[in-house]
Amino acid sequence: MTLTVVIVDDHPLVRAGVRHELSKYSDHVTVIGEAEDVDSGIRVVRELTPDVVLLDVHMPGGRGGGGAEIPRATADLPQVRYLALSVSDSPEDVVATIRSGARGYVTKSISTKDLVSAIVRVGAGDAAFSPRLAGFVLDAFGTREVAKRDDELDLLSEREQEVMRLIARGFTYKEVASELFISVKTVETHVSSVLRKLQLSNRNELTRWAAARNIV
Repeated sequence: MTLTVVIVDDHPLVRAGVRHELSKYSDHVTVIGEAEDVDSGIRVVRELTPDVVLLDVHMPGGRGGGGAEIPRATADLPQVRYLALSVSDSPEDVVATIRSGARGYVTKSISTKDLVSAIVRVGAGDAAFSPRLAGFVLDAFGTREVAKRDDELDLLSEREQEVMRLIARGFTYKEVASELFISVKTVETHVSSVLRKLQLSNRNELTRWAAARNIV
């Protein structure tokens, strides 16, 4: 299925560049609209109801709250999901944007392939973060209660725990493989094993599981 996308960014060159790059992956995503500020962003989202909105964080217009105003103003459209695409990687921006209703946050240094992957994940209802940004969200939303003994964690081997922590932080399989000096296929095998042992369905559930135990 091809996901429909709206790009909300106040820089025309950025919008044009993202549109051009995404056109290379037309089997997965199709850009159906653009907006240049908060007010036009809200209007376009309501008119087109895309699957995913690529959202810049620092945007003019509205009441001065930036791009985070748009998810809040369209909260009555649960079928529309938001992915922040920003130059900022500050904890304050990441947490504020997720609090507003966005399901992911990636920086503009991301590759086109990884951006498309993030869009697909968010469109499927999952979460997507650039590596290391997920930690800000876990710190903000995860509980600090640490169980003295966790039988579920004991089910995982030492290597599976290493892979689990990196995946929960938002690392891609390729980045995990590089970090641990193992193959991508081995990472995939470990992730499948972790999800099976913990009886989880996807990375989003794994991130919440890890956050609830403060083990990331």
